[in-house]
Amino acid sequence: MRCAIYARTSTSDKQDPEMQIRELQQYAELRGWKVVEVYEDKGFTGTNTNRPALKSLLMNSKTRKFDLVLVWKLDRFGRSLKEIVFMLQDLADHNVEFCSLKDSLDLSTSQGKLMFHIVAAFAQYESDVIRTRVRAGLDNAKAKGIRLGRPKERDDDKVQKLRAQGLSQRQIAHQLGISKGSVQNALRLADNNPIQNKDSK
Repeated sequence: MRCAIYARTSTSDKQDPEMQIRELQQYAELRGWKVVEVYEDKGFTGTNTNRPALKSLLMNSKTRKFDLVLVWKLDRFGRSLKEIVFMLQDLADHNVEFCSLKDSLDLSTSQGKLMFHIVAAFAQYESDVIRTRVRAGLDNAKAKGIRLGRPKERDDDKVQKLRAQGLSQRQIAHQLGISKGSVQNALRLADNNPIQNKDSK
């Protein structure tokens, strides 16, 4: 089986990437896998989405330049459980297996495939919980009368006209769909603009 090794270390890591690679090469030899490529992202945190070696690995997996991806640990591969599951599914779609040495996760075996389905189910559950909490938070905000979405642009002329009609700052804010602070800023700007004040008299 042709094997590709992926290793990542961050700037805060005391660990030498060569240690990861050496262990992975030894493990591949024990399994009878032929290492055809080593991909290494050095000095990249797990939250960094611009990891050139990982991008190159995923791209090469689509053309089947290797049959299996071997990593030292799952957190070296992806930023989150959801992202890891997405990348593993992408590899599987191109018939590329995956193995994480320290996590004892080998998707080339039937037990490993079962574990992947369990992990994927947890990732989906986590995503559903987050989505439910966000929806509940939005519903709660709407029930309290909190305006959601992008704030409307302030129209200073309308603010001045409504103020001249005797509306309070709160009423103006409600009618124009802007904050009370925006109304105050518009009125303050008008007070400090001698040309506008002259024209309004």
